[in-house]
Amino acid sequence: MTSDAPAEFGGPGDLWSPETLLTAAVADCFILSFRAIARASKFEWMSLNCDVEGVLERLEKVTRFSRFNLRVVLVVPAGTDEQKAMRILEKSEHACLVTNSMTSEVNFSPEIRVAE
Repeated sequence: MTSDAPAEFGGPGDLWSPETLLTAAVADCFILSFRAIARASKFEWMSLNCDVEGVLERLEKVTRFSRFNLRVVLVVPAGTDEQKAMRILEKSEHACLVTNSMTSEVNFSPEIRVAE
């Protein structure tokens, strides 16, 4: 895999950067955690979307990720126990190895949509 600095740091902006790879790892880890927990719970779902925004800040003269904002939309079939769906989403967020390994704040915003 080829990577380079993002455009904000003088890179070309057309390749994955370490920053985008970390943000993608947060999203992927959440999704994989959810899939494993949903499977173990025999929970039926239709689709899952996880958008992650990594926020960089200069703190104590060091630029670092201060937080990650996870916006998750889970689509479930009609008749699904939405409380169970929310518990599985929350458990997935707490089980994510990547976010559990970081000191950055994680803001988790889950949404459940029932398919029509």
